[in-house]
Parts: sequence; structure tokens; C-alpha cells
Amino acid sequence: MIITTEQVKELREKTGISIMQCRKALEDAGGDMEKAVILLRKKGADVASKKADRELHSGRIATYIHGTGTTGAMVEISCETDFVSGNAEFAKMAYDIAMQIVATKPEFLKRADVSEAEMNKAKEVFAAEVVGKPEAIKEKILGGKLDSYFKDKVLLEQDFIKDPTITVATLLQNAIQKFGERMEIVRFVRYGLMEK
Repeated sequence: MIITTEQVKELREKTGISIMQCRKALEDAGGDMEKAVILLRKKGADVASKKADRELHSGRIATYIHGTGTTGAMVEISCETDFVSGNAEFAKMAYDIAMQIVATKPEFLKRADVSEAEMNKAKEVFAAEVVGKPEAIKEKILGGKLDSYFKDKVLLEQDFIKDPTITVATLLQNAIQKFGERMEIVRFVRYGLMEK
């Protein structure tokens, strides 16, 4: 199958990944745009895991204040070099993540940050909902309910507000693939006027 320049351009605009990687993904997918997007996301996750041991020496703190001036957020995102931290696309991603934090009010950065007490409290609530279900599927139902509950509370698991087909974690993986450096959200804080 012949891959056209227009197809490569369209995939590049969708993903922000390099032209060569987009062309290769389209070739591997037989010209199917959706399959190519999936291949690039899978490759992004693989690239991110390979770079997990690299040290982070630079980064950026991004802020977002909602138009009303009553809510705002700060997020710290680390990367390997100041070349990437000074990049306009990296800055935009950090700003978008700060906006995500204002809009969705996450309580935790990653699932590992959820305390045992918080997890047990959620399990107690959902355990009542699986009473009477067959034993063979109780754990699966409970696990699904917990995953759904914490998806909204854990920043990296949330659907990205500007593209709900990906999570915030996938957004970071795509950036790692694009820039070729390890990145990670270190911490965040959200402020709301009169919120405790």
C-alpha cells in the first residue's frame, strides 16, 4: 500500500510524533489511521518504560488560573534537559495539565499515592454493593468499581480534557516518545477560593 504525504501529515497533526515514526506506523498498519494511532501509543509506552531509569535534571512549573480568578493550579513537571523544558510544546503540555487539575480536582498524582485508609474506606462502601453476588465475580466487580472511583481522583488515570481518548499518563508517554526524554509529573497543587 502506498502511504501518501497527506496521510502522514494528518497522523503527525493528530499525534505530534515525528514524520518518520508516523510514516512507519502507517506502513505497519496498512494505511489504517486508527491502527497507526494505536501503534504509536503502544510504542510511546514502550519508549517511556525504557527511559524510566534516566535522571531528571530540569523541568518546568506551570500555572493555570481560571478566567474567574477563583481557582488555579500549579504543577511541576521534570525532564532530563533544559532544551526540552524550554520547548514551547513542553510548556503548552504543562499548562494543559495545570488546566486539567483545575477542571477535574484530582486528589492524587498516581494510584500508589492513595493511602491504605482511603482505599479501605472505598472498599467498605463498594463491598455493600456486591453483597449477594456470586463469589466467583465479587472481587472482579469490586475491583472494577474501585478502578472507576479512583480514575476520577488520580491525575495520571484521568481522561485528558482536551482529548478524552487518552489519559494524562498517555499524554506524558506521547511526549516522552516525541522529545526522546524521560518526563514525570512530580507534584501539583490546586487552589479554590473558599475551598478547604
